[in-house]
Parts: sequence; structure tokens; C-alpha cells
Amino acid sequence: MIRGFFRLVGLLLLAGGFVFMVYDGARWVANQSLHFTQFGQFWNDIHQSSQQAFRAWVEGHAPWLWDSFIRVVLDQPVFAVMGVLGILLMLVFRPRKPLIGYSRN
Repeated sequence: MIRGFFRLVGLLLLAGGFVFMVYDGARWVANQSLHFTQFGQFWNDIHQSSQQAFRAWVEGHAPWLWDSFIRVVLDQPVFAVMGVLGILLMLVFRPRKPLIGYSRN
């Protein structure tokens, strides 16, 4: 049950990543300049106070983590972050391989 839920979330993240890839591609065709939507900018547009609260929480617990990892992720394109998260969820929660000659009881 929970495996199916996380696979669904992974599939929705992959679909969202594809939508943002098309969106950035359409902007590239219209403006003749390649500019990707950054994940931090997208999160800021959705809910600015949650991003600031998350930054305060991370800097309170592990200040080195913000500059070394999270800031790097926030500077990446939205389609890349959503796509990688979606693929990871799909791989981690994939169905088990059937055992040949055994039964799972």
C-alpha cells in the first residue's frame, strides 16, 4: 500500500519535471534565450515563508549543510530536481522481483 503511494508520488514528480521542461523550452523558443527556472525561485514563488523557515531550521541544526548541499539543490533547474526525486522514488519503491520456486506467505 505505502509502496504504491510513493510510486505515485514519484510518477507525479516525473510528470511535474516534464511540465517544467516543456515550460522552459517554450520560453526558450519565445525569447531566444535559454533560462531555466531555478528550484529555489519556484519554491519562493509557491510559499516564501516555508523556505525561510526551512533555512532557519537547517542553519540551527547543521549550518554547514545549507551552503554545501541545500543551496546547490536550490540553484538547480526545477525539472532536474523533480525528475531526479521522481526517479529515486520510483526505483526505491519498485515492486519486488518474484521468487521462482518459492512462495511468500
